[in-house]
Amino acid sequence: MSKIISVHSFRGGTGKSNTTANLAAIYAAQGKRVGVIDTDIQSPGIHVLFGMEEDDMKFSLNDYLWGKCDVKQTAHDVTEMLGPGVAKGGQLFLIPSSMKPGEIARVLREGYDVGLLNDGFHALVEELSLDVLMIDTHPGLNEETLLSIAISDALTIIMRPDSQDYQGTGVTVEVARKLDVPRMVLVVNKVPGVFNADEVKERVEKTYNCEVAAVLLHSDEMMTLASSGVFALKYPDHAITQSYKNLAKRLLE
Repeated sequence: MSKIISVHSFRGGTGKSNTTANLAAIYAAQGKRVGVIDTDIQSPGIHVLFGMEEDDMKFSLNDYLWGKCDVKQTAHDVTEMLGPGVAKGGQLFLIPSSMKPGEIARVLREGYDVGLLNDGFHALVEELSLDVLMIDTHPGLNEETLLSIAISDALTIIMRPDSQDYQGTGVTVEVARKLDVPRMVLVVNKVPGVFNADEVKERVEKTYNCEVAAVLLHSDEMMTLASSGVFALKYPDHAITQSYKNLAKRLLE
C-alpha cells in the first residue's frame, strides 16, 4: 500500500528539504519506487540536492498547476544519482518547482488551484506506481501546506532548538492533531554538539507530547556539503545517516 509522507517546518532554514531528500534516497535505495514533490513553490530548491539545474526541467510543478502538461510529465527520473547500490525495483522521481523569477512571481501574484495539487498527488501515486510519495512542504501554515498534511499517512515536523521554532512547532503539532494525521513525529535538527541528545529528546517530547524520532547534532560534514548532494549517499556510515535510516523505518511502521 502506498504511503504519503509530508516533511514540514514552521520556519525556513530548518533542514526540511535535506531531510526529505535523504529519506527519499534511502527508500529508493531499499528498492522502493519513490516520488519527491517540491510544493515550496515560492522558494523551491530541493532539486539542487539531486543535481538538477533549471535547464534540466522540461516541465515543473508550476506547468501542471497552470494546465500546460499532465502531472506525470513533471516527474524526472533521478535514480542514476543514487549510484550502483540501489536494490532491485528502486526508482526515484523528482517533481520540481520552477526557479524562474517570472514563475515564482506569478504564484505570488495569482496563486493556483489547491484542489488541482491534491489531484496531482494522487495521480502521481497511481500513474508512477509509487510506494512512497514524499512532499517537501512550504514552511509555515497556508492552504497548500494544510492540504499536504491532511492527506498524509505520516508527518515529520523538523525543528531546531530555538525559541521561535519551539513556539511555531507547537502550533503545527496542534493543527496536525486536529487534521487527524495517522502518524506524526518530530525531528530536532542542527543541535549544538554541547547539548545532550537524550536530554533534548526528553524535553521536546514532554513539551509537545509527541514522539521525537531523531535528534540530529550539528555536523561539519553536513555544513561542508552545503546542499550539493544527498548526505546519506555521500556519508553512508555517518551517525546522521543512521538516524535518517531509523527515521525512514519509523515513518513506515
